[in-house]
Amino acid sequence: MKRTPSVQLGLDVLVEEGFARLRGRRVGLLCHAASVASDLHHVTEHLVAAGVDVVRCFGPEHGIWADAQDMIAVGDEAATEPVTGAPVRSLYGHDEASLAPRAADLTDLDVLLIDLQDVGARYYTYIYTAALAARAAAKAGVEVVLCDRPNPLGGARVEGGLTGAGFLSFVGLWPLPTRHGLTIGEVVTLLDAREGFGASIDVVEMRGWRRAMYHDDTGLPWVQPSPNMPTLDTAVVYPGMCLLEGTELSEGRGTTRPFELIGADFIDPFALARALAEAPVYGVRWRPVFFRPTFHKFGGRSIGGTALHVTDRDAFDPLRAGLHYLGAVRRLYGDALTWRTAAYEFVDDRLAIDLLFGGADAREAIEADADADALDTLWRGWQKEAAAFAEARRPFLRYR
Repeated sequence: MKRTPSVQLGLDVLVEEGFARLRGRRVGLLCHAASVASDLHHVTEHLVAAGVDVVRCFGPEHGIWADAQDMIAVGDEAATEPVTGAPVRSLYGHDEASLAPRAADLTDLDVLLIDLQDVGARYYTYIYTAALAARAAAKAGVEVVLCDRPNPLGGARVEGGLTGAGFLSFVGLWPLPTRHGLTIGEVVTLLDAREGFGASIDVVEMRGWRRAMYHDDTGLPWVQPSPNMPTLDTAVVYPGMCLLEGTELSEGRGTTRPFELIGADFIDPFALARALAEAPVYGVRWRPVFFRPTFHKFGGRSIGGTALHVTDRDAFDPLRAGLHYLGAVRRLYGDALTWRTAAYEFVDDRLAIDLLFGGADAREAIEADADADALDTLWRGWQKEAAAFAEARRPFLRYR
């Protein structure tokens, strides 16, 4: 049975308008593989069909077609976007300077069109790529047109404390809670105002989106925005299970269920599942599993762990789940739980786990073998910050 989407994307609105806002102007395009309209045609196809002059394309982390794995630098030497024929500039290279457009990339543009699908978690880097691009455009006197898209986790709930000042990185470039509850249009305009970018941003709002909607309430197809975000189920657990990137545990990369299959070679999956069942985490079941990643951590080896099954999204707090998962592993296996010490998102002087948590307090509590009650007290403290942010964001909410 054919399902008609109840939501029109910002890109759908531009298509309906015949791209009138862009006609006769020199356009730069920041997009990725999920930059499709509800008809599943990519933004580049629609722009070419409308005769829009695309001068240059910009690609975020994972590349313009999302074919690069996590933290893999993407080059742009002699790269050409195949539909528009425009040259491509990577915004995820070998250093922090590569993360924003250079002044020379913007001098021949009248407008920068941004169309990126976010997943609602502070760690997911596309919101920072969009914000950095808007800031660079402001300095160059270039207008930004930003196509808004749904937050797949909805826009009602906020979870987690704000990133601490000493722990800012590309997984938290400005202070935001872990689950921010904003659309990409809302988060970029919030940052623009709060951080003083001075950008001229025309947000092409969606039609029909409501804050209580998860992605599967919209009727829109799911198009994975990065290689390890294959489903909405992945996005639902990601704000908590992405924390495993800061450890030497497997977060399930190299499997078909990244961030849902998690474990290590020292874990007894049945013992861990029993321990997690006692944690104050709701709306989820922890199933003991053995799995074999084909690449990444433990590639080619069978390891023990758990699979997450979210049974009630409204009761499930993903960051809370990730915190208690790490606490349970520490209490069961002690120093076998180790932190990633290699450079992470261009930072090598602080632990990745601290960058992900946005501070050192969670790691220190876990290392002290804090029990479930103590960890939950920590999480509840973060929720006070989340509530304050939820109030502060009100002027930037576009959908009621």
